[in-house]
Parts: sequence; C-alpha cells; structure tokens
Amino acid sequence: MKECYLGVDIGSISTKAVVINRKYEILSSCYIETKGNPIQAVEEALSSLTIPSGYELCGIGTTGSARKLIGLLLDASIIKNEITAHAIGTLTFHPEVKTILEIGGQDSKVILLQNHMIRDYAMNTLCAAGTGSFLSSQAKRLGLDVTSFGEIALTSTHPTTIAARCTVFAESDLVHKTQLGYPKEDIVAGLCKAVVLNYLNNVCKGKKLEEPIIFQGGVSKNKGVVHFFQEVLGKEILVDPNGHLMGALGMAILASRLPKEKTYSLDFQKLSFRTVGKECQGCSNRCELVHIYKEEKLLDVWGSKCGKF
Repeated sequence: MKECYLGVDIGSISTKAVVINRKYEILSSCYIETKGNPIQAVEEALSSLTIPSGYELCGIGTTGSARKLIGLLLDASIIKNEITAHAIGTLTFHPEVKTILEIGGQDSKVILLQNHMIRDYAMNTLCAAGTGSFLSSQAKRLGLDVTSFGEIALTSTHPTTIAARCTVFAESDLVHKTQLGYPKEDIVAGLCKAVVLNYLNNVCKGKKLEEPIIFQGGVSKNKGVVHFFQEVLGKEILVDPNGHLMGALGMAILASRLPKEKTYSLDFQKLSFRTVGKECQGCSNRCELVHIYKEEKLLDVWGSKCGKF
C-alpha cells in the first residue's frame, strides 16, 4: 500500500483539508466555511475527501485557530501553529521565496524567511479591515458576490479612496462614496486597495519585504488585491494556485516526515464528539473549563489555571 497524509487547517472563517502522497502531490482537497462550528466543518470536509485505491492514511497534521481541539479529536500525528504550517508549505514548493503575505478570512500575517528558515513574522491584532471577512461584508453591502470583486476591480480606471484605518471608518466611507454616486467598479477597486494599504501599514509596519514575494490565503484569489499589492510595492507578486490551501499542505507535509506509527480512517463523521462548558467550584479562581468528549468518553479538560485538570 502507498502512504498518504492528511493536513487540516481549521480557521475561524474557513476550513481547509488536503490529502497528499509521498511526492507532495494533492490527491484530494476541500475548502469550506467553518460557520462557527469547527467540529461540524471538519466532519463535512473529511466526508468530501477521498483516499484513492491503493493508498492508506498514515499521518494527520492540524493547524489553525481550532488546531488543538481538532488535533485531539482526530488523534493527529502533529499539531503546529499557522506560521510554521504556511512556512513549511511555501518553502516546499517555492524554496526561493523570502516573503510570505497571507490574508485569510479573519486574520492576516507576514512571514519573513532567510536560509529556508523563519526570520521574523507579524500578525494583525485588533483591526479586521485587512482581511477576507471585511471584503465579504462590503460585498454584501454592495449587493455583489465577493468572488467577482477581483474582476470588477480590474475594470476601474479611477479607484475611489476608501479610509483603510479600520473597519468602522472604511464602512462609513464606503456608504458616503456610494451616496455621492461613485461608480461601483471604482468603489470595489478602492476597497481592494484599502485592504492592501491596511495590511502593509499595520501587519507589515517596519518590515523589509524582500523578493521573491508570494501572496497566499483565501484573499489571494482576488485579482484586484493582487494587482494593488504589485502596484503599491512596485514588485512582482507570486500567487500559487493552491495558496488558499498552503497551511493544510504544510501540515500534511510535516505529518509525512514523521515515523509511521499507525494508519487512520476518514470516518470522522461517524463518531460522536461534543464539548461541554462548566465552571469549576474548587477554588476562588472559578475557572471556565471545557470538557471534550469522544463517543461519550472524556478525552481532556481545558481551561484550568491551577493545573488540577
């Protein structure tokens, strides 16, 4: 039997999963919305994946905001943060890259590489104006499909200036420009450029972005944002066709580098998982505990400050 490996990236907005072989070729992949329920999202994602005949699943890696929870439930071989996952995935397919620009649904990050290692990184803090969820909410306000934003933005000849300091200011400015009668394509282009400026001014503040530069995450599919990154930076921006899956790919690759200990199944959806929140009354801390059950068996308890659990 040939070996294959599963990588899962569970974000707050989207969940990505890939199955790769030993040559790091994608055998199956999935990209869906998390919708506030990471367990259900992973169930749906894994049910849509297929393992080709002649392959056996020999490792699982998880990353993303719910990586520990899903890693526990899947009995993952390895669990790593998004910075590591994206760096490993990118360097595997683009070893020459020195800067990774990544914009997802709820967060964004920049990763600086040197000698095939992470030299520095930064993530967005409070503002969501430089993320995919911001573009999605503005698309709804304009009555457009966010997947068409990129194409519409490229038709603009005079992008409207949209305040990019934060989501609240940007939305207020958007309404104002709409009421003034600005063409929709100019407003869309202005929004795409605002995302770029917000990202560069906040996430990349004080960072030297060296070439080659690659842009990934769900927003990398937006041609308008890619265009304005190139325009503002004055540099070529690489976009991998699988850039939106890079975190999951990185984890699958890391799982493939571990010694084979057992085989896994994708029948995750057939199991019963649930989490129960309780407040511990053992001391004055009143810790908010999360009890995690698999098939009604208690797997773990999180949230204890005193180490009792």
